[in-house]
Amino acid sequence: MPLHIFWFIPTQGDGRFLGTTKGGRAATFDYFAQVARAADVLGYEGVLLPTGRGCEDAWMTAAGLGSVTERLKFLVAVRPGLISPTLAYRMAATLDRQTRGRVLINVVTGGDTDELHGDGLFLSHDERYEQTGEFLSIWRGLDRGETVNHAGKHYRVSGARNLIPAHQSHIPLYFGGSSPAAMEVAARHIDLYLTWGEPPQQVAGKIARARELAATEGRELRFGIRLHVIVRDTVEEARRDAEKLIEYVTPEIAAEGQRVLAKYESEGQKRMLELQRNGRDGLWLQPDLWTGIGLVRGGAGTAMVGDGAAVAALMEQYASLGIDTFILSGYPHLEEAYHFAEHVFPRLPLRRAAEDSRRGEVVANGAVRIPGSANAVPKSVR
Repeated sequence: MPLHIFWFIPTQGDGRFLGTTKGGRAATFDYFAQVARAADVLGYEGVLLPTGRGCEDAWMTAAGLGSVTERLKFLVAVRPGLISPTLAYRMAATLDRQTRGRVLINVVTGGDTDELHGDGLFLSHDERYEQTGEFLSIWRGLDRGETVNHAGKHYRVSGARNLIPAHQSHIPLYFGGSSPAAMEVAARHIDLYLTWGEPPQQVAGKIARARELAATEGRELRFGIRLHVIVRDTVEEARRDAEKLIEYVTPEIAAEGQRVLAKYESEGQKRMLELQRNGRDGLWLQPDLWTGIGLVRGGAGTAMVGDGAAVAALMEQYASLGIDTFILSGYPHLEEAYHFAEHVFPRLPLRRAAEDSRRGEVVANGAVRIPGSANAVPKSVR
């Protein structure tokens, strides 16, 4: 099965190192556009835009990036509890029309408790997922073109309709959550269930449970994974660059990062933190899976690390479990988008190819030729 490969727009900031402003880059629309255009041309199917008070707004950014890209899809966040389901669907349908069907929805229920309180949301963990279930019941009715009437604990609508349809016949719903309450929502409403980058054996258990729950609802799910990546010409170079990425993360900075992340109610975040229980000396879960980014970054904290063959092999292992979508990122995001595409894309069955198959510099003022073909570069210029 072809794989769906997504990249990431770093609206929270970017740079060559974590835990410092050294080598940092301004989080500007011009830079986001550079990353998006690179992803579009290289053959990434879409990009994830993060959400939260530490990021630029995902919807406004996606709307702008839609005008500077051609085929790239945008995975943007809907936050139940912060917006009504009817207004959120109208926004999604509008953006979908204006990008000619390039919108995907990332349903985000949890997050930083302090941030949720700052946004006026004071529900408990399970109540938030209960609210999300009602939100998606209304959303899916609108997506089917129905007139929706709903009277629940968290939402009440009467005669809700979407008069101008989306470009797509169905706007796909993506969702991640590791708690029982979250997985029940996924089983009932979601198209693609996402996990953060846990080791394959742990991912296998989550997929099995999600499939079981979906089957009881008479549904099937697709599966995706969110990971960072550091890929280089050799495994040794990749591992060296992984360690270099956190060379400015002092024990004090790491401790503060872990303290803040420990306050999250997210079961997925707790599982990420558990992967780092052995401290800085235990960041390598296996030779090609590293948790160093999770020292200071919430959400996805693991990275695939290696040369093209090693990273592709790990992806194939995840794919054998049922993962068909990989949402990736790397520092800095512009350069790492190229590193990954150049080293790993040729080793994968891709859903989307690059816009131009030509590779490399023109040799001796002649035409670019594919080595080994009938039009290979003449020996005289090699």
